[in-house]
Amino acid sequence: MPSEKQVIALCGRVGKILLENGAETGRVESTVEYIGAAAGVPISCHAEMTAIFVDADTDTATHLIKVRTKDFNLRQVDRINSLSRAFTSGMIDYTTLENQVAVIESSRRDYSWPQKILGAGLVSVAPMLLFQATWADLGLAFFVGIGGYLASQWLGRRTTTPYISIGLGGMVIGLLATLLQRLGVATSADNIIISALMPLVPGVAITNSLRELIARHTISGLVRAMDAIMVAGAIGAGVVVGSAFISLIMGGAL
Repeated sequence: MPSEKQVIALCGRVGKILLENGAETGRVESTVEYIGAAAGVPISCHAEMTAIFVDADTDTATHLIKVRTKDFNLRQVDRINSLSRAFTSGMIDYTTLENQVAVIESSRRDYSWPQKILGAGLVSVAPMLLFQATWADLGLAFFVGIGGYLASQWLGRRTTTPYISIGLGGMVIGLLATLLQRLGVATSADNIIISALMPLVPGVAITNSLRELIARHTISGLVRAMDAIMVAGAIGAGVVVGSAFISLIMGGAL
């Protein structure tokens, strides 16, 4: 049987993986406590956006894990959820659980770049169907969305300054959409911009913030909501700068 300290340490690692990859705090707390109970140690867990506190009800010591949120990866959340359910149902033992958590920590499943690029293009096209757009605008939104996504990813890998990369993505989208309309290739720059921004919109953060607030996890919900607002503001500012630049350059010529 594992010791109390070993269970607490493992629960902290599980909570960190979940929180870093986009799980809401309620899911983190419940998963950690279920694992502790299944391991025979009554665990109490409190999760915030920047830290997780784990302790045993039989001891006064508290295990603190600092968390730095990054890009969401719901695949990791799903892997941990499946693993915890298997452990609590008795399908796997503690040693297997610990080994599998170590595997998940060391490996990061991700989609290939062709899959990401195709996904960004398809997500950019979907909203255009609501606008009854022309076939030309539909196709242009596909490529403009990819351009904005690639610009955001490129800068995101070269700077740690928050919101700058997402702002660049918005700027590229605003620039391309306005340029295409000015050249007479596109019919509606506004429709293209709205659609092409979809790969950059923080949908998971917005959804999680609402879930947090509904569940009365007020601090985490407000933090997530503020982060989503800042991302949206950066995107909007980028679009305005890109569109204004093209309008300034070509306004006198057209």
